Amino acid sequence: MQVPLIQLECGVNSYEWGKVGKDSAAAKYAAATESSKFSIENEKPYAELWMGTHPSLPSKDVETQRSLLELVQDNKALMSSEISQKYGDKLPFLFKVLSIRKALSIQAHPNKKLAQELHAKDPKNYPDDNHKPEMTIAVTPFDGLCGFRPLKEISHFLATVPSLRNLIGEDAAKEFEEAVNGRETSSSDEDTQSNKKALQTAFSALMNKDKSTVAAAANDLVASAQKDGDKFAGGGGPSNEGKELADLVVRLNDQFEGDIGLFVLFYLNYVKLEIGEAMFLKADDIHAYLSGGEHSFFHSGLPKMANDQPDIIECMASSDNVVRAGFTPKFQDIPTLTSMLTYSYAPISEQKMNPVDYPYVTLNRTAYSSSSSAILYDPPIEEFSVVKTELNSKGAKATFEAIEGPSVIICTAGTGSISVGPKTEQVKAGHVFFVGATAECILESASESYTTFKAFCELKGKESANGAS
Repeated sequence: MQVPLIQLECGVNSYEWGKVGKDSAAAKYAAATESSKFSIENEKPYAELWMGTHPSLPSKDVETQRSLLELVQDNKALMSSEISQKYGDKLPFLFKVLSIRKALSIQAHPNKKLAQELHAKDPKNYPDDNHKPEMTIAVTPFDGLCGFRPLKEISHFLATVPSLRNLIGEDAAKEFEEAVNGRETSSSDEDTQSNKKALQTAFSALMNKDKSTVAAAANDLVASAQKDGDKFAGGGGPSNEGKELADLVVRLNDQFEGDIGLFVLFYLNYVKLEIGEAMFLKADDIHAYLSGGEHSFFHSGLPKMANDQPDIIECMASSDNVVRAGFTPKFQDIPTLTSMLTYSYAPISEQKMNPVDYPYVTLNRTAYSSSSSAILYDPPIEEFSVVKTELNSKGAKATFEAIEGPSVIICTAGTGSISVGPKTEQVKAGHVFFVGATAECILESASESYTTFKAFCELKGKESANGAS
């Protein structure tokens, strides 16, 4: 019987927002696999490395060139019969490396019911019928927009950013302020539902403005940002400083001049993730990834990161459905976006994850003495979890207990090996491996730093989201 350790050849997507040529870790990782015929073009942007069975860009077995999808369909034991049955003989998750040069679209991902409806109605723009909750882990410092701000902050910006208030209209602004005033932090169901309705109305008032009106307002907004500095947007409010927001407006306008996204940022939390921090985005949550470590805010006392580091590791349910509405030349579906969102509002601290030590790994003495680690990022869904392993000395070893589900492992730094049973493969940055269900897996470092990320799925047992066995 085949040892369930398969080196994968993974494809990379060329989206306009990706880093260019060899500056893109996604491209360099795709080219790292020795069997790959992929060669990096110096002037081409490379955005996402995909690891999984999604039909848009399925991974292949390096040795046989068969797709991973074929392999798991032919041998259900590779994923476990239970997972194969539940997820239609497809890997439950899609694992990605993102290399970000400029802002991604303002977007949300549909829940399962809506995904089925959108796919049936418009398969060109919604290519599958699955939902897409996702988790983002910062590999370099990273910034983005995530979820709606606390309502008091939105009211603050409506009062202190004249171009925003003029754009949505005085009546809409007053209606929102009066609807939420005094109830912004109420926990009663009645107030929460009323607040969400008011937020939807105010957000839709913005999103339904025509492009010429938005562009004219954006000119005023950018002029104010350039002139006001620290005093921009009333000094910024409790979560962000005025200068920080002013710089953000100018930066994003350079990328997408006159775009509606310049105003959306006053509704959404602006978040900066440091290395190792993560956030989880449920289906129907609005967000936009803005940049990786090359922008000015990252360099305030932080070490400069190597160019070939990815910006984020991303894991999601296996879907490519995106509902877009700004910062993009691609298809935008504003009616669907404004109707589908949850309109939950909260500070960003409530969406950041709290990683913990992964308990089902054994580190050898060399690993312990070098402060090596295995950290678990465990979102509240069953399709996926991720473990980041850092082995900080040559000879450091991590032995992972077998689980009742599949894993995909990528090396992002250093060199080492991966072993399952009698089979051992040498590993360097960009190498990707599939590990089948019920297989113990051993990682060993051959360098002073060996970093891997492992995405996995197990429907029940010690790795379930609630910790129950």
